[in-house]
Amino acid sequence: MEMRIGNKGTQLFTTAFPKNGRETVILLHGGPGVPEGMTFLVKYLAKHFQVIHFHQRGTLKSPNPSGDYSLESYNSDIYRIAELFQLDRFHLLGHSWGGLYAQVYAQENPGRLLSLLLCSPASGTGRQWVQTSLEIARYNKAKSSFPEWLAMLVNSGLGTLGSDRGYKRFYSQALANFSRGFKEAHPEYFAIDCVKANAINQTIKSILTYPMLQVMQQTPFKTTIVYGNEDPITESRKHVLQRYPTAAAHIIPDSGHIPWSHRQKEFVRILQDHYGIQ
Repeated sequence: MEMRIGNKGTQLFTTAFPKNGRETVILLHGGPGVPEGMTFLVKYLAKHFQVIHFHQRGTLKSPNPSGDYSLESYNSDIYRIAELFQLDRFHLLGHSWGGLYAQVYAQENPGRLLSLLLCSPASGTGRQWVQTSLEIARYNKAKSSFPEWLAMLVNSGLGTLGSDRGYKRFYSQALANFSRGFKEAHPEYFAIDCVKANAINQTIKSILTYPMLQVMQQTPFKTTIVYGNEDPITESRKHVLQRYPTAAAHIIPDSGHIPWSHRQKEFVRILQDHYGIQ
């Protein structure tokens, strides 16, 4: 079921898989501004839960003429979706930037969550975002040929200047790098055609200026953190692990940034444990 959900100047392109009487999982994609990329998760989780995912504000299918990319507005998008579907509490699963987005929401709305699953999450706001970005840049350099890396630098610069095409080319190469060298059980689809430079640039500005996230010594919801042992996010992941000291933390061997594709059986076992799936 597809729909557009209006909220504070944006129209969120949303897909829901209704399942009456079941708990709901809301999925947050990565980027910022690179929708989809979670097709296996949708397929698997929709067998057991009502699943909702959406293209974040400012992407091609979720136009945002308001120009508001504050993290407060991002949080309000989740609130609006939960309100529309009459959800008092729900599960939240975020990947990469979506994993940071999920942490921001969890800090501000802990009572709304049944659980939090962070898959290869970006490590934090402010200087922690910078650290994560540098780690990902080093990973891309190591995974690219010299011409590919040079093109990434050029396209990233063009994207920063406002070029949609620049960022589309940049992310196409980055996503290729993320799975290069791994045997993929489920090659993922990412909606690169929906990338919009303004949404990416303005969101990054908001991440950089947002207050540092707090340590949550105890959470009223179950928390699971997953990384591949060859994930591009390396040293900075300590910030996430320290932020949730009671979380179940998993490092999957021989896996990178998309563990449900690189080591699907191991990732499914983590999903089953986190959600209590028999």
